[in-house]
Amino acid sequence: MTGTHPFDDAVHLDAIDAEVWRGRTHPEWANMVGPFGGITAAIMVRAIDVHPDRIGEPLALTVNFAAPVADGAFDLSLRVVRTNRTNQHWYVELSQEGAVKATATAVFATARDSWADTEARPPNAPPPEAIAPTGMGHVVLWADLYDMRFVEGPLPGADGLPDSSSTTTLWARDKAQRPVDYPALAAVCDVFYPRVFLRRGVIMPAGTISLTTYFLADRHQLDAVGGDFVLATAHAHRFSGGYFDQSAQVWTREGALLATTHQIVYFKG
Repeated sequence: MTGTHPFDDAVHLDAIDAEVWRGRTHPEWANMVGPFGGITAAIMVRAIDVHPDRIGEPLALTVNFAAPVADGAFDLSLRVVRTNRTNQHWYVELSQEGAVKATATAVFATARDSWADTEARPPNAPPPEAIAPTGMGHVVLWADLYDMRFVEGPLPGADGLPDSSSTTTLWARDKAQRPVDYPALAAVCDVFYPRVFLRRGVIMPAGTISLTTYFLADRHQLDAVGGDFVLATAHAHRFSGGYFDQSAQVWTREGALLATTHQIVYFKG
């Protein structure tokens, strides 16, 4: 480790050649099985961002988690699929000892002056200073790196009861108030525990299979956030056949929509 922030340690990559980068899992980002999916997504964004052929900023990212990432080193293979006038398409593959553990497709784009509007509205929430901090560190280690303040839908306790709603809304920020950049935004988009925990009132085996994030904020908006809280809200639409979907939004304190995210999750129980 470099002695820097655990996030920067986790997304640190060394160039092997022009198209391959090597990283290493970080113990503080451990999840139930393997590393936190959000940090894997962040590493994918970071790998493209530092590539010399990259143009623009992240617009869309889909990560497919094929198998658990084991503790230790991993390689990222990157390929530019196509570069257009305003957007660039990427394919990324994460492997360990020749076995593919995750794949990703990404679109980076250059922003243009255009008409703009936001139809969505942020959820009603008191300011984070009015809410006592809680967390999920007793369940997953990575959660200890965030300051979490739940507005609704906290993690069920030992005596939890089933809930008729799958919605969780919380304020979240890095505990060390590391400024939000695109990799950090990719990570915080996965800050939620599985929705099935809330509906069933109990913690059970579950894991994300595919995670898509749409980055709606430009760099100026991210710079304005700094290390402040963001307001994150998530809900599921349907639980069936051992899977459920999740849709989420991430907002600034001032009501700017930074990102939306969607995932499909496996659960057993």
